[in-house]
Amino acid sequence: MAKSKAETLEEKASSDGAGVRPGPREAITPGEAQAVDPKGKEAMDDPLTCLARSIYWETKGEDVAAMQAVANVVMNRLGQHEFPDTVCGVVKQGQESGACQFSWWCDGRPDDVAEPKPYAVAKEVARKALNGQLLDRTHGATYFHHKRVTPRWSTIYTRTATIGAHHFYKPPEAVDKPRRRSALLGGSN
Repeated sequence: MAKSKAETLEEKASSDGAGVRPGPREAITPGEAQAVDPKGKEAMDDPLTCLARSIYWETKGEDVAAMQAVANVVMNRLGQHEFPDTVCGVVKQGQESGACQFSWWCDGRPDDVAEPKPYAVAKEVARKALNGQLLDRTHGATYFHHKRVTPRWSTIYTRTATIGAHHFYKPPEAVDKPRRRSALLGGSN
């Protein structure tokens, strides 16, 4: 049930007039979210699992604010022409060339969850993101990197936030453009 709701919410988020929060029947409940991929070992073939695993692996050991920021980046990429139109597509982008957008996906290590409690929190953050219930802490960021590295692109992109162990960015041309999905993500950018 939550998987089909997540796919419906994902479609709304990636389409042009998606600034409306889901109604009670469309929204994923906390119980439904926790029932999806309970042990963090299922195939990554639905939006909730893909988003929750990205949150989990990109923010291991960080707080909820950092988890929300990673979710924001994935959701901010939906519906933009340079990124895929599905959460799993965004998360897995670049795997065919070995240049993944999310490093955990192409690092060659197993992607199964090792810590159930942080994964449960990641699933709750993913649920809220898909339900359009998260404030965009990143101010429209579509990229991020760990503070310990400095990718070349970071010198030309505009930093929008620093949250936890990561810096968040958006391309310079996106700085003054309004985002069509801002209402879905809890405010303007």
